[in-house]
Amino acid sequence: MSIELYLASASPRRQQLLQQLGLNFTQVVAAVDETPAADEAASRYVCRLALAKARAGQALPTVDTSVPVLGADTTVVIDDSLLGKPHDRAEGLAMLARLSGREHQVLSAVAVVCGEQQQVCLHTSRVVFRELSAAECAAYWNSGEPVDKAGAYGIQGLGAGFVRELHGSHSGVMGLPLFETITLLREFGIDVLSRYSAETL
Repeated sequence: MSIELYLASASPRRQQLLQQLGLNFTQVVAAVDETPAADEAASRYVCRLALAKARAGQALPTVDTSVPVLGADTTVVIDDSLLGKPHDRAEGLAMLARLSGREHQVLSAVAVVCGEQQQVCLHTSRVVFRELSAAECAAYWNSGEPVDKAGAYGIQGLGAGFVRELHGSHSGVMGLPLFETITLLREFGIDVLSRYSAETL
């Protein structure tokens, strides 16, 4: 089967989510500067990065430019501050303490490019954490799960035990909102259900 899509991301969570859709895809990774611009709104930031990742993937010499490339980006926002991946233990624990007992937003953008065509979608979820003790935060950090996660937690793992409420997309909080992804791919001629269409009902 020929490649239907390139995934411009090293994230195993995004790979897992695309596998759920039964797509035949190849992962490609190109370096992108993820530094926020001065006074850049969170929504603009994640959309810009998702598109930049897709475009960077498309520019790789091994990529067939006639095949769509998908890029995505996710960030956690609280008190109008972006919480990306923690640089170290101290920053990770500080993030968890800040999220403890409060609501925050998770913004996930997905972009698809093919040739000169490009589309970007954004989904925002609201997540409410229960109160966390310092000992819980330390134990969670020691598990290794928060190290490469925006906001220092993963909803698909042990971090699910911190989430008291979720208003939005579980897959979006993981890093790839599947409703928006499926809708976007359809615009590029990829219908994830078409291969299962029955000839007769």
